[in-house]
Amino acid sequence: MTGGLQEWPEPIVRVQSLSESGLHVIPDRYVKPPHQRPATTNHHHNVNNNNIPIIDLGGGRSSDEEIWAACRDWGFFQVVNHGVGPELMDRAREAWREFFHQPMEVKQRYANSPMTYEGYGSRLGVQKGAVLDWSDYYFLHYLPPALKDHDKWPSLPSDIREVIDEYGKQVVEFCGRLMRILSANLGLEEERLQDAFGGTNIGACLRVNFYPKCPQPDLTLGLSSHSDPGGLTILLPDHQVPGLQVRRGDDWITVKPAEHAFIVNIGDQIQVVLSNAIYRSVEHRVIVNSAKERVSLAFFYNPKSDIPIRPVNELVTKERPALYPPMTFDQYRLYIRTKGPCGKSQVEALKSPR
Repeated sequence: MTGGLQEWPEPIVRVQSLSESGLHVIPDRYVKPPHQRPATTNHHHNVNNNNIPIIDLGGGRSSDEEIWAACRDWGFFQVVNHGVGPELMDRAREAWREFFHQPMEVKQRYANSPMTYEGYGSRLGVQKGAVLDWSDYYFLHYLPPALKDHDKWPSLPSDIREVIDEYGKQVVEFCGRLMRILSANLGLEEERLQDAFGGTNIGACLRVNFYPKCPQPDLTLGLSSHSDPGGLTILLPDHQVPGLQVRRGDDWITVKPAEHAFIVNIGDQIQVVLSNAIYRSVEHRVIVNSAKERVSLAFFYNPKSDIPIRPVNELVTKERPALYPPMTFDQYRLYIRTKGPCGKSQVEALKSPR
């Protein structure tokens, strides 16, 4: 929901169409202010020597300890041996790449609106005149079952719906495993965080990002700096083309994806409410490329949308009072969808007055 706004404030332009038109200068609508451009803010992006942690989930208790450190220190980590089939990961990415290369009239059947964001889109946020990101996307619901609508999923390529279903099933299982580890690492019962999310009645959705080639990648971003509003994000990156950058102090670290790894990050709901800021949701953004397109799949594992989320009681003490007031995920998501990506300002705005 976006407060009843049923249409985008301006006509939608598909970034892929701009890219394929052969233009040499990007339109002003995509040019970021100087302080946000990757050329001026990329202080440190050596992908070989400075990368987010890579954790092998086949490592037993040692992997749990590595996740604990990564959640506190980075908010991001890569996971291998996660239980999702490598062939399925590859097919999911390539099926979506094939979708984005369908004729425009096929894709336009699924054009989205700001009412739900479901379908084929090219902007986030509804502020008229906003500077836009150099990307198109497809957004769909996977859970709860009441929101899962195959008719809103693409029908081409022919196996894409079957692939989405199986991919979602395996990633949800992986998320459940991570939630148990995150909970135990906080000294809680294994199911405590999952129960606080709504038990089995949680939300899950998928946003597939398509970043076309860009003739002036130093002037724009594929996705502006933001932290993710939900619980956990499981990203299947384009392993051929790096693009994700994670904020580390004043630096932006370009993530070098490991083969068949997922990139996991903590969302605002786990920082803000459940963990009372013991775990960190971290700003990240996406840079674009003049020579290669990129496709990535961001799977969001979220709390039940209408229950008030608050820090679990065991983590609130006199020395560490609740830092944020209770809020439903629906309320929080409305803020994000109205304003679009904007760093961590939404998290800071929520803090309880002291």
